[in-house]
Amino acid sequence: MKDNVILTGFMGTGKSSLGKLLATRLGRPFVDIDKKIEVEAQLSIPKIFERFGEEHFRELERAAVRELSERRGLVIATGGGTVKDAENLRLLKNSGVVICLTAEPEEIFRRTARRGERPVLDGGGNERLETIKRLLTERKEFYDRADYQVDTTNWSPIQIIDNICRYLRQFRS
Repeated sequence: MKDNVILTGFMGTGKSSLGKLLATRLGRPFVDIDKKIEVEAQLSIPKIFERFGEEHFRELERAAVRELSERRGLVIATGGGTVKDAENLRLLKNSGVVICLTAEPEEIFRRTARRGERPVLDGGGNERLETIKRLLTERKEFYDRADYQVDTTNWSPIQIIDNICRYLRQFRS
């Protein structure tokens, strides 16, 4: 199996929750890049966006990706926009298998309904679903570069983890 297993995809597709389950199944440490940034900055991501702006957050994200890409045997959950940066994507792909979790826009809308936790969506006002659709379109080319994609819309967490594990088995020697 390639060294790291990296979960990417849009917010609300299950990267963090499924990442924890996958790490447990594989017996590996789990690292959520967004949580790592929050701990190190001692601020929530919405507060980082509010005080310092998105570009500062992206710099912190790039630093976290560089650090984690040098480690081995991890399950890593990226932020929804992490792979928009070509260098982030290159480093992640070089460190392991990149799996993109997807979901239908309406399902993402439902899963991300709590305001205040999603700075990229929270500016969307009443057009939140349209913002989700626009961002999915903008990010499609980056998500399509993943090694494998799993739609999480209609599957249970166990079915999704089983699907990912079947895919990962082909990398075992």
